[in-house]
Amino acid sequence: MVAVERLHNPDRRELASDNYAGVHPEILQALAAANGGHQSGYGADVYTAHLQEVLAGHFGPGTAAFPVFNGTGANVLSLQAMLPRWGAVVCAETAHINTDENAAPERVAALKLLTVPTPDGKLTPALVDRQAWGWGDEHRAQPGVVSITQTTELGTLYTPEEIRALADHAHGLGMKLHLDGSRLVNAAAALDVPLRALTTDVGVDVVSLGGTKNGALFGEAVVVLDPAAVDGLGYLRKLDMQLASKMRFVSAQLIALFEGDLWLRSARHSNRMAARLSAGVAQVEGVRVTQPTQANAVFAALPAGVADVLRQERRFYDWDLATGEVRWMCAFDTTEDDVDSFVAAVRAAVAAA
Repeated sequence: MVAVERLHNPDRRELASDNYAGVHPEILQALAAANGGHQSGYGADVYTAHLQEVLAGHFGPGTAAFPVFNGTGANVLSLQAMLPRWGAVVCAETAHINTDENAAPERVAALKLLTVPTPDGKLTPALVDRQAWGWGDEHRAQPGVVSITQTTELGTLYTPEEIRALADHAHGLGMKLHLDGSRLVNAAAALDVPLRALTTDVGVDVVSLGGTKNGALFGEAVVVLDPAAVDGLGYLRKLDMQLASKMRFVSAQLIALFEGDLWLRSARHSNRMAARLSAGVAQVEGVRVTQPTQANAVFAALPAGVADVLRQERRFYDWDLATGEVRWMCAFDTTEDDVDSFVAAVRAAVAAA
């Protein structure tokens, strides 16, 4: 056996993103169990078949799951399958599809994003109406989908009632509702509701279901809740280079997450760590938590120069350089010691400043 040199410190954890975390040990075990022997490729394997049953248990009968490589692929594929070539998507200005996917929805899916500014990352029916107009006007891209993110890019979450209001409004306009659920599990854990309470039961048509941010090595899934909401998704997955030849290894990870309660345990833990972090830094004079801490993200404004000092302790991202706002993310493996030592570092850095 070839010896593999470890190139990093496995005891160091950052606050930049839950994508920085490693793979949950239970998922590594699932990958090992799925290895060995041959299985049919491109999704015709027993793991991908079983994944349909597992996710139907969460989202309801008739659910169809299409495993893909990553979250951007899931979003692009979902929206492309939901819209004609002349279609447009109404989304928040801060939406991941608008700010962090390098125009992939517009360049790859060939659709138009119609963005709306929001104070908290959340759309409302009234905000949707700012862009949902112009049907029949050949000079305007035709609004066909409302896309929301759960949890939002600002760490806030939608209640089931808020999603139902959006779904009813979108459907009343002849539009469909897409949910970018890269952190859907964190919202469900925070609200203590099943996944279907935030999706199937409140009128969502298609979900981009996350796995990577909650402990998977790689892999997400497009989960179709209303088959009438998509067209050609199977063909588009290949066209968009999201069809895995060894799909069993994507499906096995999602099975490990969702067949039992691993998704919930991990999400609850990262949410608790964020709540602990938020409460700790809120007590430091000069630090202001800028958004409600409702899941596993903490947004805070720091005095000038403090962020650069703190990055020597943990890596994280600036959110708004003009205001000194930063974002800290907690993951399934963030520990109480990680949080408490960082809060102490914040207190010391602010005092020194």
